[in-house]
Amino acid sequence: MSKLYIVGTPIGNLGDFSPRAVETLNECDFIAAEDTRVTLKLLNHFGIKKNMVSYFEHNRRERGEMIVSRILGGESCALVTDAGMPAISDPGEDLVKLCHDNGIKVESVPGPCAFTTALALSGMPSGRFTFEGFLSVNKPSRREHLDSLKNETRTMLFYEAPHKLGATLKDMFSAFGDREIAIVREITKIHEQVIKTTLSQAVEAYGEGGLKGEIVLVIHGAEPVVNDEKITLEDAVEMAKKSVENGLSVSEAAKQAAKLSGYKKGEIYKLLIGE
Repeated sequence: MSKLYIVGTPIGNLGDFSPRAVETLNECDFIAAEDTRVTLKLLNHFGIKKNMVSYFEHNRRERGEMIVSRILGGESCALVTDAGMPAISDPGEDLVKLCHDNGIKVESVPGPCAFTTALALSGMPSGRFTFEGFLSVNKPSRREHLDSLKNETRTMLFYEAPHKLGATLKDMFSAFGDREIAIVREITKIHEQVIKTTLSQAVEAYGEGGLKGEIVLVIHGAEPVVNDEKITLEDAVEMAKKSVENGLSVSEAAKQAAKLSGYKKGEIYKLLIGE
């Protein structure tokens, strides 16, 4: 049965390409690639010879219709990007939707994903998080996007290019204040690095550039907003519960709620664990 395979490719280390992914690329009829030149290097490394068509942001509409037509005609297609999982912050999501709309089966061949790997490396709360992809290159749009997230309590993840990093860090500091941030770069490559710092320190160190490679920014969420000046102990416990849901430990959540409410950490902790 003809279908669309979405195949994850390495984000740096070719050793992360799975045997099943190699098998799928060998057995499909053709490959839809973000950049055929980049994918050709991958295919050559694994000795795969396969017909390719380009599929990227500026040709996705007409090329998507052509790919769907070929699949409906009996061929199977493997969708790949330059690196990582297709359809994540990627025009491949349009092709996947188009296939679903046309009754075509879509099958996953999972592979590396930069933002989930960066979150794991960062040490930030991971119980709840929000992936925000790439920020707009347009300054007003970028600042509006960040401003909409200033009260977001979940851990936030962004993709960023090195040449835009300085401006983005400055805008983040302006929108969020001084938060904890992990700058994760060159994931799975020789120079993989996790820079744990604060936004103010990041602006000072990298506000004018200086970092190279693919970058993921992981930013600590906002502290829960307290609107009522008269906070009850029950309110403080509820605040702590929300922090636990957002990934903090019980102890840290109780400490944070105590700081915001004025109640003792021990009081909140006991109620939080049900004693």
